[in-house]
Amino acid sequence: MTALPSSLVAWQSYYMIVGSSGAALIGLQFVVVTLIAGTRGRMDLGALSAFATPTVVHLTGALMVAAVMSAPWPSLIPASVVLAFWGIGGLAYGAITFRHALRQSEYKPVWEDWLWFAILPWGAYLSLTLGGLMLASAPARALFLVGSAALGLLLIGIHNAWDTVTHAVVSRRRQDRTRAHKEQEGDSSR
Repeated sequence: MTALPSSLVAWQSYYMIVGSSGAALIGLQFVVVTLIAGTRGRMDLGALSAFATPTVVHLTGALMVAAVMSAPWPSLIPASVVLAFWGIGGLAYGAITFRHALRQSEYKPVWEDWLWFAILPWGAYLSLTLGGLMLASAPARALFLVGSAALGLLLIGIHNAWDTVTHAVVSRRRQDRTRAHKEQEGDSSR
């Protein structure tokens, strides 16, 4: 059994923070989606697939990277394979969510949405893929690529969860104002 490099051991606290944050935020995202569903009535499944589900996937990615990097592997090769495959899977999932964002009709994404929901996740998964491929051969560089991917996925998840909640609250207030305005017009016409 090959001893893991001390540089990997030095990352354990980092992954403890990133992984536990990702896990806590996954639970919170489920609560948020439940609350949104309760206040808005009907949820558009296309928008859910394009915006809310990827947020959970990215937070899960941060948790998974932390778990892989904290596991007592006999060598770096199995961790390298898992990380590279997870990164490739994330890139493929990014293409799918991009298509969902184009097809959904509830919300028209703006530039910032494309940045946070498509471009930055692809960058994080590309970093993860490259870090995974390099882990066994150039661990010092790869550890920073993998670490940046994990933190990137966590920050993307935080931003996108906040963006989703903010959008839901603003949309709800607009609906309430529109409904109140229509009721007021109906009362004054009687």
